Order: sequence, then structure tokens, then C-alpha cells
Amino acid sequence: MPPLNTSRPSPVTFLLMGIPGLEHLHVWIGIPFCSMYVVAVVGNVTILAVVRAERSLHEPMFLFLCMLSITDLVLSTSTLPRMLCLFWLGAHDIAFDACLTQMFFIHSFTAMESGFFLAMAFDRYVAICHPLRHTTILTHARITIMGMIVVIRGIAFFSPHPILLKQLPYCRTRIIAHTYCEFMAVVKLACMDIRATKSYSLSMASIIGSCDAILIAVSYAFILRSVFRLPSREAGFKALGTCGSHVCVILVFYSTAGFSIFTHRFGKNVPAHIHIFIANMYLLVPPFLNPIVYGVRTKKIRERVLRTLMVKVA
Repeated sequence: MPPLNTSRPSPVTFLLMGIPGLEHLHVWIGIPFCSMYVVAVVGNVTILAVVRAERSLHEPMFLFLCMLSITDLVLSTSTLPRMLCLFWLGAHDIAFDACLTQMFFIHSFTAMESGFFLAMAFDRYVAICHPLRHTTILTHARITIMGMIVVIRGIAFFSPHPILLKQLPYCRTRIIAHTYCEFMAVVKLACMDIRATKSYSLSMASIIGSCDAILIAVSYAFILRSVFRLPSREAGFKALGTCGSHVCVILVFYSTAGFSIFTHRFGKNVPAHIHIFIANMYLLVPPFLNPIVYGVRTKKIRERVLRTLMVKVA
């Protein structure tokens, strides 16, 4: 990594541009984004409340689901409110320290999201391929350890990002061509050789994302093999339906995140508005879809919510 030049002070504020070329549509783009955020907050809070209140749901699958819900709440709340202020109120200014804080939460919790997808895939693998040993393999102590490893990994790999940017000199424009403080968008504003810094960030994201995605694919491959061996076709179709919806959410997350990573590395000709729009999708869509796929489609959670609503109506 090149030596850091601290002779120039860090800027007091940055200016978020939004989606370049689509500034005239910011107000309209904010409407579906806000709707997705509301669904994400209500859905994930509902999952947390239901699992906390229902002791029968204190199982590995639902405990991992709660960890994923907390991650989704932090991830969406660290981006959407500030983004809506930009779209609807024209609030382009963001303090330098606030920008670095937002960046830390976005990148570290995106890594945690990936880790919890892997943990849930492993849970499904054990539940379907080794059902008799499910509760003995995934004890509460092991679930806690797995959750801590995912959190520590996200913090350890991405806490250097804001520290590195804090040390860089900035002598170019203060305008960030993005809707939020993404590392690659901010580091471009530094007036020094940033190739090593960019390579570090892309390498960390690529290693974590690819390793998690490969292990998830292996888990579901074993799951599919076990499902096709089930004697009951009805049970097989039920398992395929459940796993299929999970795989769809995972594919949305990894395809959009992967597109963003590869665009930074190879996609010099990809229009900026397409890149930034898709970069927003991998932060907005999973928190929006997860409560629907993992919550509404889960019979125990759905029945508990309906029972609670019926009691309140009565």
C-alpha cells in the first residue's frame, strides 16, 4: 500500500449526487424505495416480536432468521432514510464522519447478511439431510458461536475501510457520484495512488462473497440430492418449494452484489445510473424480501401472526 500523505486535511462534508442522469426522477424513484423500506421494517420487526413471544419458535432456523432480521433492519436503516432525504428534500450534504460511519455499517452488515444466508443454508442442510441429529448438532451454544463469528468477520474485514479513508488526502471534487457513501465511490476522490486501496476492498468483498456463495451452493446441492431420495413425492415437493423460495432471495442478493463488484473491477463501459441503481438493489431488495419469503411462507410464523391479529380484532 502506498504511503499515506496527511498534509491535506480531510473535507468537512461531501455531496451525494444521487443517481447520475436520473436526477429528474429522484422524487418518483423514492416512492417504491420508501415502500420497500416500510415493508422491510414492519416485516422484520414482526418476525423478531413473534419469535421472541413464541417459545416453540426458539429453534435454529428461527434464531438465525432473527439474526438476519436484525441485520436487515440495520442495513436498510443505514441507507434508506438518508437516501430519501436526498431524493425528496434535496439534502445532498453529508458530514465526512457521518459518511464514514454509514460506509462501515453498509459494508460490514452486507458481509453479515451473506454470513447469515450461509448459516441458514447450513441449518436447512442439517434439518433435511440429518433430521435426527438436527437439535444435537445445532445447539443454542453453537448457534450463538456461529452468530458471533459472522458478526466478528464482518467487523474485522471492513472496519479498515473508514480508517483508510480517514487518512487519505482529498484535493479533488467533494461530489460522490452515488446515493450513499460507498467505499469505491469515496476513495476515487483521493488525490493519490489508490490502486492498492481499491484492490484490498475488492479482494475482501470478492473473497467473502464467493466463499459464502460456493458453500451455500454446496449445501443446497446436498439438500436437493436428499429431497429427490425422499419416498414421499408430497414431502419432496414441499421441501423443494421451501428451498426454492430461499434460493431466489439468495440469488437476488449475490447476483446484484456480484454485478456491483465486477463492474468496479471490469465494467468501465457500464452506464453509471445502471451500476448505482443495481448497487441500491442489493441493499434494498433482500431486507424487503426476507420477511416475505422466510416469514410469511413459514407456517409457524404465519399462524402466530394470524392468531395475534384475530385476538386483537376480537
